[in-house]
Amino acid sequence: MSLLVLKFGGTSVADLDRIRNVAAHVKREVDAGHACAVVVSAMAGQTNQLVAWVEEAWGFKARTESGDEASALYDCREYDAVVSSGEQVTSGLLALVLQSMGLSARSWQGWQIPLRTDAAHQKARITGIEVDKIKAAMLGGEVAVCAGFQGIAPNNRIATLGRGGSDTSAVALAAALQADRCDIYTDVDGVYTTDPRVVAKAHRLDRISYEEMLEMASQGAKVLQTRSVELAMQWGVPVLVRSSFDPPDLTGDPDTGEGIGTLVCHEDEIVEQNVVSGIAYARDEAKVTLLKVADKPGVAARVFGPLSDAHINVDMIVQNVSEDGRSTDLTFTVQSADLDRAIEVLKSAKDEIGYLDLRGATDIAKVSAIGVGMRSHAGVAAQMFSALAEKGINIEAISTSEIKISVLIDAAYAELAVRTLHTLFGLDGA
Repeated sequence: MSLLVLKFGGTSVADLDRIRNVAAHVKREVDAGHACAVVVSAMAGQTNQLVAWVEEAWGFKARTESGDEASALYDCREYDAVVSSGEQVTSGLLALVLQSMGLSARSWQGWQIPLRTDAAHQKARITGIEVDKIKAAMLGGEVAVCAGFQGIAPNNRIATLGRGGSDTSAVALAAALQADRCDIYTDVDGVYTTDPRVVAKAHRLDRISYEEMLEMASQGAKVLQTRSVELAMQWGVPVLVRSSFDPPDLTGDPDTGEGIGTLVCHEDEIVEQNVVSGIAYARDEAKVTLLKVADKPGVAARVFGPLSDAHINVDMIVQNVSEDGRSTDLTFTVQSADLDRAIEVLKSAKDEIGYLDLRGATDIAKVSAIGVGMRSHAGVAAQMFSALAEKGINIEAISTSEIKISVLIDAAYAELAVRTLHTLFGLDGA
């Protein structure tokens, strides 16, 4: 008997009709002889509503506008208690629908599994999953319908995993169960070479390596959450990305799911590999610049240490040393949602860091070319920079890895850059 973990996002469970459609997908897998665990998100829009209620209850807007910074942040433990309820509702409804179809099903909340996390409420990380009870239920023929996005912290409080955390829940559960595959159902039918809303000639990839998917996710592709891909790669969990809006009777290869969606797998399982597999872009980046920072050992640690303590992730970093060698301008990027918090952290540490001025901006975008073929092909960066220059697109910062080249540009040129690079690397209608 194969073990499958199926994950359905918010748009897939947006109302009861869609939940019934999800149940039909689950029934197909059960009828095929698979033991199934299903991980669900909250109904589309519900988490946003719950967050709004938390902020309204706390008077967040009024406190912030009044400059009452010390009390502007609400209790994260109670935030988690509220926003995690969306997944609880969905899991119970899906279990009921499955039961109405004659299937044995039970809902499981994060604390019931239990899925254990650290104490970083709102952005908790999974520390372990105890699967003995849930696995026994699955092998006994019961569909385990699990609430994603949540677990239980060391203080026995509910903790949430951050936006996109249901993907992480699903892959972590699949790894713990040693499942044969984790199927991520979403509102698109797989992973595309780029956003088809920007490039009409973008096409679906049959397979993509873990490394490429990790870069795509971290550079702006919204199909999978970054931490879920990290876990899949670490534990070797095959992940099939497919659409919940496909007909429930549509099936691919019974073992790999080949023929539908996109399979995220090891690089050596892909027969042919392009130099560049995809172009990703992100508009939710913000730029922070520190002017006239003393150029001496330990300054970078004094800048990025407090940001790390505040759980603010820093991406691209550019340092320009002045002619006299005594000071430097330091520019880096963070998520736009973290910009205000990052600025406050750096203002608080100004005396320790020692900078002249601090600036923040959100009118930027990050565009990335990604592909494992870069390892064995020279000149990819030169081609990319030349093509952007021909379109009059100025590059503000560059970041590279073995299989990725990212550039920071003016947000107004983001779509032009994506279309230019998609054509340059032969991805149009490939």
